Amino acid sequence: MPIRFDNKVVIVTGAGGGLGRCHALEFARRGAKVVVNDLGGAVDGTGGSSEAAKKVVEEIKAAGGTAIANGASVTDDAGVAHLIKETMDTFGRIDVIIANAGVLRDKSFSKMEMKDFEFVVNVHLMGSVKPIKAAWQIMKDQQYGRIVVTTSSTGLYGNFGQTNYGAAKLGLVGFMNTLKLEGAKDNIKVNAICPVAATRMTENLMPPQVLEQLKPEYVTPGVVFLASEDAPTGFILSAGAGVFSAAQIVESTGMNLGHGADADTVAANFARISDFTGAKHFTMGNEHGAHIFERLRDKPVKP
Repeated sequence: MPIRFDNKVVIVTGAGGGLGRCHALEFARRGAKVVVNDLGGAVDGTGGSSEAAKKVVEEIKAAGGTAIANGASVTDDAGVAHLIKETMDTFGRIDVIIANAGVLRDKSFSKMEMKDFEFVVNVHLMGSVKPIKAAWQIMKDQQYGRIVVTTSSTGLYGNFGQTNYGAAKLGLVGFMNTLKLEGAKDNIKVNAICPVAATRMTENLMPPQVLEQLKPEYVTPGVVFLASEDAPTGFILSAGAGVFSAAQIVESTGMNLGHGADADTVAANFARISDFTGAKHFTMGNEHGAHIFERLRDKPVKP
């Protein structure tokens, strides 16, 4: 059976173009009522107009779908409150939030001003947290919710000139990891998409022939799956150019060096400590603690 969203309401932030627009169009095509949120600013977050969101709504309606436009900033408390109120007043429920809004202000860390660091973190991290928090109780009361945050390879692996972006994007993974636990009893699933796509934010970073392979619509199937009824939870799905893969934070088996271990002992054993053969992925923090206590059962390695 194809994945459908009939009678479900989906909010997509940053949906005036690029990835968000593709997500919004596909959810609508699959039967969802879509709230197209976009401030309409430039790539660096300056300016703003809801015209971009309105154009996407027109596309959805022209194809026979149902949608409304919202021009609120996801970093503004009053704007987020209005986004949630307008959605509830119009459709009466919120089933899915796709937290996609983002900006770039790239510079090496030595040249970056704190205002640019804080702004990017606010848009990506807090701009995801605020609408999700505003809708959280609604989803709990419904006993249903699907949330997809947007992480990045910069957050998972790093990229020169993007300390602000990377900090925000990995922060979203930490947010997801706990939110998936808190939402489980209320049938709220939380996942992360890690896209590789040609958008306004990447068009100057890659040659045209590469960008052609990375159309944003090639990412959208992964997002739709992560927001579906039978989605996993706490999952990082990488997507780009029709390629899909999974990312995890893993931990090596490690070794028990004993309470008397010093820095020289750690250095002498670092090759074995950092051997990822048989590495494990933990699904909650106490599994990490259990892993430590498991190693304590091993006979300590003497310095």
